Amino acid sequence: MTHYTNFVLAHWVYWGWLVIMPLAFMWLTRGAVESPTPGEETAAKVLAQSDPALHAAGNRVTRLLDWLSEQTGVFVSLWTVNAVCVYFYEVVSRYLFDAPTIWAHQASYLMFGMQYLLAGAFALLHGDHVRVDVVYIKLPQRGQVGVDIFTSTFFFIFAIAMAGSCWRFFADSLDMREVTDETWRIQFYPVKAMMLLGAVLLTLAGLSKLIKDIQLFIGRGKAGSS
Repeated sequence: MTHYTNFVLAHWVYWGWLVIMPLAFMWLTRGAVESPTPGEETAAKVLAQSDPALHAAGNRVTRLLDWLSEQTGVFVSLWTVNAVCVYFYEVVSRYLFDAPTIWAHQASYLMFGMQYLLAGAFALLHGDHVRVDVVYIKLPQRGQVGVDIFTSTFFFIFAIAMAGSCWRFFADSLDMREVTDETWRIQFYPVKAMMLLGAVLLTLAGLSKLIKDIQLFIGRGKAGSS
């Protein structure tokens, strides 16, 4: 007969740690960002001089939105460390003491689900979303930017519809004080709130990309007509 461990992670500890741990790590490592090497700086300068339009895109709004996407991605990436620690505890407890937990698996898959949604803006910022580029890669850069501007229409339809659906999911879950069906019974509405936040961040990241694409498209057009 399986005997579960007496230690059960408190819900408030779980949510608090997901917030505090990444913030503390980011604060402690705030000065540890590597500077570009001289070779990288020279290459960037040469590229900017050879094609100024490539570096003309962006403004204060896009820089703010890009910073938000970047920091959110870094923040949630640190949750992976939490998952490693949680599963390590589960393995030790289960196989050395024959006392599996009732919360480790659920804590991890909820965390990974929120991580996946919140990292969407970061992935869009760095061009890591899947794209079928059989034709795309054969186009000149202005053609690629034009395609990106056109397809952003479908992106915003999806992102705004997703945000609207997530708002309804969150509101219903909050009204019902929904909890998970498993033994741990943690609140579900914070997870759905992260779905909504992820959709909003993705929309804002798409807006930043659209602004930069339009600026780049216009810049390339002027460069081609001169």
